[in-house]
Amino acid sequence: MSRTGAERPPTAPPPVTLGQTDAIALSGLDGTPVVVEASVNPGIPGIDVVGLPDASVSESRKRIRAALSNLGVRLKAMRYTVSLSPGSVRKIGSGFDLAIATAVLGAEQVVDPDRTRGVVFCGELGLDGRILPVPGVLPTIVSGLRSGFTHFVVPAGCAEEAHVVPGAQIIPVASLAECAAWFGADMVPHPVEIARDRSTAHAQRPEVHDLAQVQGQDDARQALEIAAAGRHHLLMTGAPGAGKTLLAGCLPGILPSLDEDAAVEVLALASLAGTLSTRDVPPLPPFETPHHRTTTAAMLGSSRPNSVGVFSRAHHGVLFMDEAPEFSRDVLEALREPLESGWCRVSRSWGSVDLPSRFQLVMAANPCPCGMGATGSAGCRCTPRDRLRYRGRLSGPLLDRIDMRLEMLPVTAVDVHAAEPRESSAEVRRRVIAARTVQADRYAGMGWSTNGQAPGGWLRGEFRFAARETRVLDRALETGVLTMRGYDRVLRVATTIADLAGRERPGADELGTALLMRTQEA
Repeated sequence: MSRTGAERPPTAPPPVTLGQTDAIALSGLDGTPVVVEASVNPGIPGIDVVGLPDASVSESRKRIRAALSNLGVRLKAMRYTVSLSPGSVRKIGSGFDLAIATAVLGAEQVVDPDRTRGVVFCGELGLDGRILPVPGVLPTIVSGLRSGFTHFVVPAGCAEEAHVVPGAQIIPVASLAECAAWFGADMVPHPVEIARDRSTAHAQRPEVHDLAQVQGQDDARQALEIAAAGRHHLLMTGAPGAGKTLLAGCLPGILPSLDEDAAVEVLALASLAGTLSTRDVPPLPPFETPHHRTTTAAMLGSSRPNSVGVFSRAHHGVLFMDEAPEFSRDVLEALREPLESGWCRVSRSWGSVDLPSRFQLVMAANPCPCGMGATGSAGCRCTPRDRLRYRGRLSGPLLDRIDMRLEMLPVTAVDVHAAEPRESSAEVRRRVIAARTVQADRYAGMGWSTNGQAPGGWLRGEFRFAARETRVLDRALETGVLTMRGYDRVLRVATTIADLAGRERPGADELGTALLMRTQEA
């Protein structure tokens, strides 16, 4: 109390300026908005980052201090606290550098903190202040748009990738100084060389063959067309040289182009993996051809952040597994989940990530280890036990998920010297596109767009087959030749056969043909 008895008014604390930016924490292709706040307070000099950052985010403190110093901004001898909220979400990767550095500049009032609020920042800082490319810029923007953000600051080296997404206002920056100048800093950025993605693991476009090159194999050509039109899974079995690999290489040439949503998803996965190249815009349907020694981790995706496995790289495209029985049993059994659900779950030290993996599976296999089993016993060196063990590598549950099983015979001299010209891929592709259009109209607004995805219950209810039409299928079900899953897959293939023929619904002939294509010995 004062001598007069009156209480002294409490001393008001000095005003605290909070710098605030926004970022996106990715988990697969899904992102969670993250509010980045920075404040300056008395205390032991340094930068604290709180809010469940991983090691790479925590290390950003040193990169930010060096970049700010090279920018000419000297941090006060005070304590800088950076909060990443919500604190329950794991923040992974160096892509938070730019958001944290800009928030610190806002706390220092070097930039206007009001102008940086509501803007998503993404980029890694170099020690010289350059903004380096990071994986996942495209899914960051897609997730940000879904969360209501419209403005995104990205590395200049990722500008072409960022502009793929319609509706986003992109601010590409090459340096921290350029970023600061955008948001009110009184500085003129010096020209710097734009940092490009240093990744060398760019996806290679597949070698596409033309169906006109295929000699003979009329049944196989028809099966490939049906598989392409309905996105059906296909297993081809035959001796070496029968044309299995050649036919699979023709498949990309008869597939329709990706629609806009599918194209963005494919590009987002490539961005996440760090393999996106601007020459892939717009992208073709992916065509992945892993070697039979590829590990399960490589197929699913490893524990490394932003790792995208072969299954997910084939999303909206084709996964071709040549010499399928030679793959490890773990890899083959891992196919079951994505074939059924269209997703694969990758377990990591901090949790699990679900990645989209809705691909069309095409497998090729020899009839036995030596490959000559289809030509007769005289040319085959395998014992009956060898053949059984080899075929048993493709388990019953896996085979049950394959829509079509095709046994290919060797090409004959008559096929080689046939005079009539073979249909080209362009001609077949026109029919495939027409059939896909019919399917898109049929399934509009239903959550699926091709016969290969249509639930069997929906098809049975829609077409209301008469007993005489399904008599052969019913008998196959009762005798165990078909499971209920197999029954529904026959309906899907039959519907595609009808679509290619221009019929409104499948009948007994289409059902019989589809059943034959499924029950050929594989």
